[in-house]
Formats: sequence, structure tokens, C-alpha cells
Amino acid sequence: MKNIHLAALHMVSGVGHARMKSLVGYFGSAEQAWQASRDELILSGCLDEMLCNKIVNCREKIDIIKLSKDWEKLGIGIVSLWDENYPVLLAGTYNPPTILYYRGTLPISDKLVAIVGARRATAYGRNVCKMLACELAAAGVGIVSGAARGIDSVAHMGALEAGYTIAVLGNGVDICYPPENYRLLERIAESGAVISEYVPGTRPQAKQFPARNRIINGLSRGVVVVEAAERSGALITADFALEEGRDVFAVPGSILSDTSKGTHHLIKQGAKLIDCTTDVLEEYGWNAVSIPNEPQLLSVEEREILRTLRFDDPVGIDEIVSQTQLPVPTVTHILLRLELQDLAIGYGGQRYMRTAREGTR
Repeated sequence: MKNIHLAALHMVSGVGHARMKSLVGYFGSAEQAWQASRDELILSGCLDEMLCNKIVNCREKIDIIKLSKDWEKLGIGIVSLWDENYPVLLAGTYNPPTILYYRGTLPISDKLVAIVGARRATAYGRNVCKMLACELAAAGVGIVSGAARGIDSVAHMGALEAGYTIAVLGNGVDICYPPENYRLLERIAESGAVISEYVPGTRPQAKQFPARNRIINGLSRGVVVVEAAERSGALITADFALEEGRDVFAVPGSILSDTSKGTHHLIKQGAKLIDCTTDVLEEYGWNAVSIPNEPQLLSVEEREILRTLRFDDPVGIDEIVSQTQLPVPTVTHILLRLELQDLAIGYGGQRYMRTAREGTR
């Protein structure tokens, strides 16, 4: 497996990205550094004596061939900063990871935009997020996010409906976190990429997620923040974006909602307010793809029910029946048809909301 010796060095506690770069620079390759004697490691001046001893001790415990085969069976690939297929935008950041582990297919272009936001997302936030992710993906834009609960997960799901997405994890690519996203991560690995700078097998820890956020930003041309509280991981990602000269976009929300305070703060600080996909596409001169607002002609009753649904708050079936004066069985059947056409979203308690789509609001 390519770069397996670099990964082995990475598995030694205390040998971070900077030291790996120094070792490769001195010895000419990760393989030569891994195979160097204790005296050669000390003479290199790249490490202190304790770390040199650690490498020698780990070398006796790690079976390179077995490790390589085990990871290949799991579909795990390794890309280094010196490889041609290393993500180009990330390579140009201030502190790019020397090594990335991934499942799936790495991006082949820099036509990437991150979408991040609140874990406790509102129905409005989820609706807008799915619209933006799906329509950007349909226009050939890869969607980058962190596979967390809430907005991140919705961004990936929206992108999968129309194109490519990258999930950046704060743990090993063979570890599913949060647990309920197992199937989502498998789908992403099939048609997109699951990426991490952490060695496979690394469990999630709170301290690892801010570092994960810098990679989300580094992979992307710009960052779209859909919902965020005043202090949140999404704002950390936005801060990284500003430091790297990336664009920051923010979706406005209700002034009464806690999940909009962060996005409104970003707008006050100069982030670009967006209320449709075109706002992002025009920023980079990318062409939009026309997505039909109504996949097929709707009946009078279907249109009548659709008009009762809101974009920001689910409506109960009793209210829909009251407004339309249609029988409950008819309303239930039509709502199912609208869901199948992706014009409505069903929530618990027989509540429904209209799907946000550009040009329908």
C-alpha cells in the first residue's frame, strides 16, 4: 500500500505532521525514515532521543504488511502531501495535514463548497440546507461537511441526491460517529469520499473536532453557514475560512431563533448573505442547472394542499384538512404523492412542510 510507512510513522505518539515532514525531508522517503537505525534517527536532528526510541520500539510491534492488508480490506486509502492527488486547495493552506486517510474517491477538482451548521437544526434550517446542497451538487459542486448531527448530515444527504460529497471526520475513517450515521457514511464512501487526518481506529474526542473543521474549510472554495448558535463549531469553521482567505456565506433566519444568532453575527461581520443557490454559483462564475420546480403537473387538489404548507414550520394534518375542506383520506394520499415528488417533507405527528426549492418561494 502506498504511503504505509508514512502512516506507520504517524502511529508513533508524538510524531506529528511537522516531524513527519522533517523526517521525510532528511531521509528522502518515509520508508527510509521508518527503517533507519536509532543512531541514524538521532543524528538526523529531527527528533529528540525519546521519540527516536519510540520509533524503534513501535517498529518492532507494527507489522507493516499486515497493517497494509487490513486497511485495504476496509477500503482505506492513504494520500500524502507530496502526492499529485492530494486535494489542491487543502495543500495550499497554512497547516495542511501531511497525511490523509480516506474511503471512496478523492475530489479531482477544486469546485467544492462547505455547508456547516447547527447540530440541533430547526425544520427551516434542514429545509434550506437540503435545497442548497442538492442544487449545488446538481450544478457539479462537491459538498463538504463534517458528518455531524443536524445540518452536516442534511448537507450530505442533499448532495447525494444529485452529486458528490465529502465527509471530514474527527476520528478514524473506519469509526462511525455519530453511530446513527453508519448508512450515510457508507453511501458517501460509495460515491464520494470519507476523509480524516486521524489514523484508522482513532476514537472521537472533543479536542479533535476543531482540527477537523480546518480541513473542511481547507478543502473548500467557500463555507456556507446555514444555522449556528453564538458559540458553535460552525463558527470555528468560518473563522478558519476567514484566516485562509476563503469566502464565508451565511443564511439568514428568524431574529427570535437562537440558531440564527451565529449566522446573523457573521453577516454583521461581513459574511455574504445568501437566500438561494444562485448567490453562491454567481460568486464563482459557475453555471446553474435547471431543476424543475414541479416534477410533473399537479392536480387542483395537490396545488391546494401544497399552498397550505409552509417552508419554515411543519403543518399538522388537521390544519391542512381544515383549510382545504378535503377528506382526511384524500389529504393523506395527496401528501404521500407530494412527498414522493420531493415537494413535501413529512415529520412526526403527521406534520408536513413544503420542500424549499429555488424559484418556488
